Amino acid sequence: MASNEPAFGTSAPSAPLYGDAPGENESWEEWDPTEESVRSVRGRHRVAKQRGGLARSSTVLGVGVIAAVGAGGMATAQPRPPVSISLPDSLTDNLPGLGSLPGVGGLVPGDDGADASESPAARADQKIAGAPLTMAGLSTSEAEAGVTDAGEALRARILHQAEQQKAGAAAEAKAAAQKAAAEQAAAEARAKQDAAQAKAAAEKKAADEAAAKKAEEKRLAELAASYSLPVGSYTITSTFGEAGSMWSSGHHTGLDFAAPTGTPIKAIHSGTVKSAGWAGAYGYRTVIALDDGSELWYCHQSSLAVTVGQTVSTGEVVGRVGATGNVTGPHLHLEVHAPSGTGLDPMAWLQSKGLTP
Repeated sequence: MASNEPAFGTSAPSAPLYGDAPGENESWEEWDPTEESVRSVRGRHRVAKQRGGLARSSTVLGVGVIAAVGAGGMATAQPRPPVSISLPDSLTDNLPGLGSLPGVGGLVPGDDGADASESPAARADQKIAGAPLTMAGLSTSEAEAGVTDAGEALRARILHQAEQQKAGAAAEAKAAAQKAAAEQAAAEARAKQDAAQAKAAAEKKAADEAAAKKAEEKRLAELAASYSLPVGSYTITSTFGEAGSMWSSGHHTGLDFAAPTGTPIKAIHSGTVKSAGWAGAYGYRTVIALDDGSELWYCHQSSLAVTVGQTVSTGEVVGRVGATGNVTGPHLHLEVHAPSGTGLDPMAWLQSKGLTP
């Protein structure tokens, strides 16, 4: 078929260039490209016929035309019939996701039907691809559920997310409150346990002290049963450690029981008579050795009632009160000596045996 267009390499004077105003005897006229008017151009913008009579090109112009077709349908020129629009090869060959563009999937020949081997999700994507622009942004699950309005779907998703966040915040607050309550309950339980333990310890201490006191009282009672004061009626006139010139050592070495001459002197505890006789400044003195090695000295007696080697029992009479030796009046001078010979305070020693002079 003959063509009205100039040969390759020449320009077409019948139509002005883009952007130029028409000449004096020229006027604008609508140019509608047809299959007859478009010739193959060598080089980069080569056009080739492909399936179904549609041609694909890599020109960027095709993308804009496709978007316009998807939004408003096939563009036509009046009064001439509509012309098929070519699609770029790169859109289907290099951009496999072209079918996801709203309204474009249906324009690609051979892509109107899904492959039987494709997954339901892929078929749903193809369904969305051929849907109106209002379905853009819908997820596969929403499309399968029959949702057709992307705005309503977005609003529903936002509301759902807000409800989830609200529920999550409420759950976190509840968990925090439960944790605080549990910690408070645990602290109260520990406080009660500590108080109970302190009370039990105090009660145990009091019970131990009471038991110890009772045991000591029992021990002293038993000792008192085996110990006795040396005289029945007396007056304490001098105590251990008193200082004075009356004593040759410079201080008093015993405990004085003042009583009338002839008052019986009894053995404080059972023992053996170690010595009995005159002892200078002590006058008549009886020394009784106890089982633990301690010695009891009974001094200034008016008479003796035991002999050396004799065993005496608690309360047995060993002599009588007198005023022999270095004295100022009748009394019993009692001294207590430890096994080492060191003098002890008779008052404290008698009290340790359960006796109170």
